[in-house]
Amino acid sequence: MAGKRFYFFHYLSYFFQQPKDQQQQQRQRSRRRKIFPLLAYLLLTLVTTSIVFIVSPVLRQSQAADFPVQHLSRAKEHLKDLAQQGKALFEAGRLVEAQEVLQSVSQQYQALGDKLYQAMTLSNLALVYQQRGMFTEATQAINNSLQLLGTQGSKQHLQILAQTLEIQGNLQLEQGQAQQALKSWQRTEAMYTQIGDRDRTGITRSRINQAQALQVLGFYRRALTLLTEVGQNLQSQPDSLTKAVELRSLGDALQLTGDLEQSRQVLQKSLESAQRLQSPQEISASLLSLGNTARIQQDNQNAIAFYQQAIAKTPSPLTKVQAQINLLSVLLTTQEWSTAQPLLAQIPTELDSLPVSQVAVYAKIHFAQSLIKQKNRECVGQCRAPRNGEAPTTDTRHSTPEKIAQILATAVKQAKALGDGRAESYAIGTLGRLYEQEKQWSYAQELTQQALVLAQAVNAPDITYNWHWQLGRLRKQQGDIPGAIAAYDAAVDELRSLRSDLVAVNRDVQFSFKESVEPVYRESVALLLQSQGGKLSEETLDKARQRIEALQLAQLDNFFREACLNVTKVVLDEVVDQDNPTAAIIYPIILLDQLQVIVKVPKQPLGHYSVNKSQTEVEDILGQLRQYLTEPDRMEEVQSLSEQVYSWLIQPIEPELQRSNVNTLVFVLDGALRSVPMAALYDGKQYLIEKYAVALNLGLQLQKPKPLAQEKLQVLAGGLVQPPVKFQRFPPLPEIKSEFNLIAKAGVSTTKLLDQDFTSKALFGKINSIPFNVVHLATHGQFSSRPEDTFVLATDGPINVTDFDLLLRRRDETRPEAVELLVLSACQTAAGDNRATLGLAGVAVRAGARSTLASLWNVGDRSTAILIGEFYRELVSSKVTKAEALRRAQVTLLQKYPNYSRPGYWAAYVLVGNWL
Repeated sequence: MAGKRFYFFHYLSYFFQQPKDQQQQQRQRSRRRKIFPLLAYLLLTLVTTSIVFIVSPVLRQSQAADFPVQHLSRAKEHLKDLAQQGKALFEAGRLVEAQEVLQSVSQQYQALGDKLYQAMTLSNLALVYQQRGMFTEATQAINNSLQLLGTQGSKQHLQILAQTLEIQGNLQLEQGQAQQALKSWQRTEAMYTQIGDRDRTGITRSRINQAQALQVLGFYRRALTLLTEVGQNLQSQPDSLTKAVELRSLGDALQLTGDLEQSRQVLQKSLESAQRLQSPQEISASLLSLGNTARIQQDNQNAIAFYQQAIAKTPSPLTKVQAQINLLSVLLTTQEWSTAQPLLAQIPTELDSLPVSQVAVYAKIHFAQSLIKQKNRECVGQCRAPRNGEAPTTDTRHSTPEKIAQILATAVKQAKALGDGRAESYAIGTLGRLYEQEKQWSYAQELTQQALVLAQAVNAPDITYNWHWQLGRLRKQQGDIPGAIAAYDAAVDELRSLRSDLVAVNRDVQFSFKESVEPVYRESVALLLQSQGGKLSEETLDKARQRIEALQLAQLDNFFREACLNVTKVVLDEVVDQDNPTAAIIYPIILLDQLQVIVKVPKQPLGHYSVNKSQTEVEDILGQLRQYLTEPDRMEEVQSLSEQVYSWLIQPIEPELQRSNVNTLVFVLDGALRSVPMAALYDGKQYLIEKYAVALNLGLQLQKPKPLAQEKLQVLAGGLVQPPVKFQRFPPLPEIKSEFNLIAKAGVSTTKLLDQDFTSKALFGKINSIPFNVVHLATHGQFSSRPEDTFVLATDGPINVTDFDLLLRRRDETRPEAVELLVLSACQTAAGDNRATLGLAGVAVRAGARSTLASLWNVGDRSTAILIGEFYRELVSSKVTKAEALRRAQVTLLQKYPNYSRPGYWAAYVLVGNWL
């Protein structure tokens, strides 16, 4: 073993020698190409046995139990010292040594008949087992500890029992038993209350834990309410280190729930408390957390400033290097090369000086990942070339494959020595990613398979999916298409099992959805649709569209930070084959080098065709079309671009649509297609809306369909003519009164809240006290890819999408009738935000509404009033579907009102959800 280790580093040192002449440079490059693949093999002989963003492996608040101070015999004093040593080893991340020490201590306490101290040691041993991924042993240890403790005892006994229950809750949540974890932490809180937790540290910790369990269970609002109460209690306490630590813990928890503004405020209070106490350790820790929150908010300049302050102030080498690595990541993203350059040289030295610990291992992996990511940017040409007089972007001496491999080799070796299977898997898998980048496929695959085995052994699906994905890419590169499809299937299955967990963790530090989740689905679909050549089987087409639906669902979960689509659903195929056989469903899928389209025509097998347009071409044309639709002097360009999109999506299937007497098209749109109204597609003579009713849907499933025309319409309407003073950027909407009059004229029963009467409190009150099946809000609002920027405006300020959801869900508890339709007649999607329609669709889904009618951009309120009036008139008098009523209203503007005939006036309105 020693000889092999020398052999490995001997070759590394050889790589770093400076060549003496150009010929020697060429010889050395040639040798590197031959020898670099051997590094993986040598690593495999050194240690038996990514890319994801790294977090501390324990997200929840837990701690090893402290030993009470009392008079003990000399033997027991010795055992107490050993136990504290075990605890220190655990906290240093030296898990194997900690396990050995605590196992010995537990056995000796058992021999002495000391149940209390044996129980305490077992609970700490369970924490060690958990960190090593030994869940069976951890569960057995914690159960034995609880059995020894019983339920009654002295205050000291109850203190230990409470701490043991904390560890049990942590173990349960780690194994996906969120409901049991919640109960354990509720018992813990009750026990700390019973024994009189003087500084409330235990109570606070228990409540933060409960909030995380609630979020995993999908109770986002309950979790946030609990965290808010914790924050209020903490702020009323006098300054202390405990308060500063708990405020920081709360700020980090709020960050995990996605409440970033509240997180920033709480972390700022933690910082201020630490500053008053003049604690450099806590000051720098708060600054690091503030930097993380700013980074997730994409406030890169503040993130950089916080990280730099943390580096300057911290006495902790570990905090310093964590801040340096996070700072480097931001600087590389923002292409601030001159500031990044010194860090590239400093961080390896800082890492080498750290004592071996779990957190230090993760820091090494995270640094290596940043270097790999940067190399990838350079490889694919994302980084611009230096301008005249500029230095190169980065000094590549610090990010050669050999340097990165050396960092990861050390991380693997240290993770193995610590007995940390998760970290070992991260390091080996990341090394596999490095070899993938270097196109050394077979070595990369061998490493990836090792990382996968390790991740599965420690029950870590959050990283297992990543290695399945990596394995799929590698098998595809080597021509093993069936093997690649199987690996992608496994990755998607893991993501499905992780659905709640993925949205309950920090979206930037644990994973970046767009980089680490979305591509799994897209690449999988591309593989399915491009792998067989010729005509694809219906089974393959069905699998591909189900995968795109799963992506849409994951995107919506990611938007809300909660697995939110837990409603009774039916497959769309059943709707078009049985309930509405004149509707067809179109699934355009934007892939890297092609646009793929799957079509479901009533009572026909799935159809499919492809358009040879790259993602870049498709997105460029859609971007131009979206821009020109709102510009009055661009009609010629709009029709030309719309005709192109028509030729992609409609023209190939139009004969089949006509043969099947289809009159409604339901689009399940992907990516940039969501920002363009399908109604405005043009065949050279007519717009699509002149031939077909159009609706949008999120995927293969929707809430149980129910035609609105069969019911009597009862509308709860809120309107705001003059926006509040703070929102003067929004213009007045004087035609709202006319809009409400036209709704009433259509024969619709309406309860109105107008101007000063339209407050969030008044709306909440009406929702809980009157019957209605339509909510109609004529007010400014915005849909964004960020839920915090998605709102509707009332007299007393914005009603956020999450509050709006809570408002309608409360109503569901008291009234059985569903909200059939949510109309938002003056809102708009955020400009340039392709994911903004997630907010639009999400409002309906989260509110429990079967469908939403809203606009993609701001439209003149006079034309809006006419269109909305016509929509309701058609619903009431003609008893048609919602999609057909919208079509007729749009055609009325197009054909009967010359001033409003441009698509910019009528095409903005889209119906999302149930079209019946």
